[in-house]
Amino acid sequence: MAIYRAAAPPEFFQDLRKVSGKRAEGGVYSAQLTAWQMMRQRLDGKGTLSTAVQEVAEGRPQALLRSHKRLKKGTLSPNNGAYCRARKRLGKEVAGEVADRIFNYLIADVAEALPGLGRRAFLLDGSSLDLPATPELLRAYPPAENQYGPAHWPVVRIVVAHDLISGLAMQPIWGPMYGDQAVSEQQLAATGIGQLPAGSVVVGDRNFGVFSTAYDAQQRGYAVIVRLTDARARFLLKGKLPQETDQWVDWTPSRWDRQQHPDLPPDACVRGRVIARRVINRGQIIQLYFFTVLELPPEQIVTLYGYRWNIETDLRSLKQTVHLHSLKGKSLDMVAKELVLGVAAYNLVRGTIFAAARVAGIEPRELSFSRVQDVINACLPSLAAATSPEAYQRVLDRMLRRAAQCKLPHRPHRPSYPRAVWPRRSNFPKRKKT
Repeated sequence: MAIYRAAAPPEFFQDLRKVSGKRAEGGVYSAQLTAWQMMRQRLDGKGTLSTAVQEVAEGRPQALLRSHKRLKKGTLSPNNGAYCRARKRLGKEVAGEVADRIFNYLIADVAEALPGLGRRAFLLDGSSLDLPATPELLRAYPPAENQYGPAHWPVVRIVVAHDLISGLAMQPIWGPMYGDQAVSEQQLAATGIGQLPAGSVVVGDRNFGVFSTAYDAQQRGYAVIVRLTDARARFLLKGKLPQETDQWVDWTPSRWDRQQHPDLPPDACVRGRVIARRVINRGQIIQLYFFTVLELPPEQIVTLYGYRWNIETDLRSLKQTVHLHSLKGKSLDMVAKELVLGVAAYNLVRGTIFAAARVAGIEPRELSFSRVQDVINACLPSLAAATSPEAYQRVLDRMLRRAAQCKLPHRPHRPSYPRAVWPRRSNFPKRKKT
């Protein structure tokens, strides 16, 4: 709550209302309260509209509730209608601005990715989300199709960038995954890279180890560390694939690159290094090829890329723990608001993890996101009920100490599972389209 009120104070919402020319808000659900409750829904285990309404009816959070006769008399309706209207009334630009302010407030304390690097590094990756099957969403985000016809659920493709050290997430970039207007992860990344803090380092896997990503990052003043496929590394190294190398190359677009990106200038080129290194993972030797514009020792380049797996667990936290795997909004604007405020809720937990790790003198990545979220949900009522700054500080210190104890188990090697699909048992036949 303190982070939210500091990043998005009441004056911020008042200024936005004045700029838009809207009249003063009436009723219980102000824009500040509505944005907070939409984030709280994502952090709550049930996460329904009713849980948010019942919390307000009980007088929480007191710091965001305005003086209103229904709250004083205890006659606030337990129905969801007023809250639903407030969610629709909240502009998606306001939701995006709130998410940006929370991210900028929290990222200000995050240190550089490596000692002496002087830059932050962001992990880049993509995923997909399901949406309700409404006519508006089906037109904007068509479902997948195969030889049996179209599927039922609209699918949206997203690309996210997470800070390498703290796990804080930028606002995602999204678009249709299927249909005539489908966009690739590289196209979305081209838009998302420009939103990163100035001078950041972009770390991506082989899906982003393409000329367009490296060129877009260079044009915007960002450095890249991307893994290359064997074929692309062979192209840059003039047909050779050495086991160990570190050489400067001029990466120019291929004929296929120009077909996919006809707007590239004739002299498009990225000057950088191709680094080949062999690493041992679970007793197996893996050959890796990287492209980077940084003038760091190859060992540090490999170390930075070694953090890339963290974004897989970050995406799991976003989709499963924060419940963003399947959004509930039935309109384009509501989908946008749920998505950006869901990421903002994720960042609030990451901010608590960062504070707890700093108190305990450990790395933020050593703490479990899900367990820290449980600690926060358990302590929020006690924080809200604190009657003095001293009492509030005691509860906050206790919460940070408990959060610092939520350490992940030390696993030198990630468990390996065969790539197989476990079928879900169902007693009912699948519904077929007539």
